[in-house]
Amino acid sequence: MAVSREKYFRLALQDKLPMKIPEQNPSHSLPVLCLLRKRQELGDVDQGLRAQKEVFQTRMAVLMQRREQLEQKQQGLKGSFLRFDKFLQDAEARRSRGMRRAAEERHRAGRQEAEAQRLRAQLEGLQRERARLLRRLERLGPCARLLEQVLGQLPEFQEVPELVARFDALADTLAALRLRERRRRAELEEARARLQRLRDTWQDELLRRGQQRAQLLERLEAARERALHWESKWVQIQNTAAEKTLLLGRVRMAALNLFQLVCQHQRQPPALDMEDTEGQLEQVKLFLLDRSAMLASLPQSEPETPAP
Repeated sequence: MAVSREKYFRLALQDKLPMKIPEQNPSHSLPVLCLLRKRQELGDVDQGLRAQKEVFQTRMAVLMQRREQLEQKQQGLKGSFLRFDKFLQDAEARRSRGMRRAAEERHRAGRQEAEAQRLRAQLEGLQRERARLLRRLERLGPCARLLEQVLGQLPEFQEVPELVARFDALADTLAALRLRERRRRAELEEARARLQRLRDTWQDELLRRGQQRAQLLERLEAARERALHWESKWVQIQNTAAEKTLLLGRVRMAALNLFQLVCQHQRQPPALDMEDTEGQLEQVKLFLLDRSAMLASLPQSEPETPAP
């Protein structure tokens, strides 16, 4: 607002002041006249500025008043809007409550209608049951009279309910005996079926055991044949081992004899054990090689030619 006032006064001052001051000749004008003219011009400008300031202040006051009125109207409109919004919210809440209340009323009416239908159905059922009981009472009337006659003939019973209770007890006992008999028969049938299954199973088991016995006999016969075969093999192996042992003994005796002959020829006592056959044979081998080398080193004699 201060900037607007300064701009306004500047523009007004520019309008009041002369655009161009005419040049005066200093030789013809007096300084007093110039000063008076300047004061008059400043007074006119000041008076114009005051008038324009008053007009501006009047306008500003009017504008401020209008602004305040507008703000009041705006506040009033805001309050009206808020009151209208609150009114709409209240109306919506009342409508929602009314709809919920109406829905609850409809639901309550539906439940009451269903309950009424259930009660009507129950009443109809009770009426049918009453009619059925009346028909049964009419039908059992002769039986009641008969029970009264029987009660008169049986002094141990005082009232009809005692007789009926005794009859119900006997009927329950009879039903229990019949049920027990059916159970016994069922158990007997089950035992017979089990016995038949055992017989069938025993026959199958006997047949299976017979087959197993035949297989075991075949395996026993095969085992006996294999045992005889391996016994003959064992006898053959023992005979062969005896022959090999005898031959080994002969070889060892021959090696010992040769070793003793070599020792006697070399005139040395036997230095090896009698069981060391390999060492004895090695000594005999060395002796033979030595003698072969000696024979090879001797000069060969020419054969004599026979006389013609």
